Amino acid sequence: MPVDLPPRPHRGWTFDEVPVGKQWSTSRRTVTETDLMIYATQFGFTEGLFVDATAAERAGYAGRLVPGSLVMSLAEGLIISGGAIAGTGIAYLGAEVQVKGPTFVDDTLQVLAEVTAARLTSSGDRGIVTTENQVFNQNGDVVMIYTPTRMIRVEHIED
Repeated sequence: MPVDLPPRPHRGWTFDEVPVGKQWSTSRRTVTETDLMIYATQFGFTEGLFVDATAAERAGYAGRLVPGSLVMSLAEGLIISGGAIAGTGIAYLGAEVQVKGPTFVDDTLQVLAEVTAARLTSSGDRGIVTTENQVFNQNGDVVMIYTPTRMIRVEHIED
């Protein structure tokens, strides 16, 4: 690989760059029929609420429901594609997930993240950071809140 590559356009935040209270938002993404069908068939989410519009309607919903696990995956994709942990993320340690409302095919999602806890590890070369990630739809309704905890670097490394 050539040594004279130009710098990357974005570097993730290090531990010192994400103090408690820091907030950021992501870009938006519309959930498509294709997203739902690939997810439902690949991972066995063949429940009628997800793959049968009539079943969803009979259950009282005004559209095809999207599984909460897919909503969280899409939200994580928005966080990651925004570059917040690009090159600084070390490990995903877990999360608490709360579904606050339904998400439907054709909803557009966006995430607002806020750092709620941050501490250095005993080694001092990495930190443990928890965020509260609120997932909104196009109407401004919160459809999910999840609180991922991640291990991130204290310093950027050159790779």
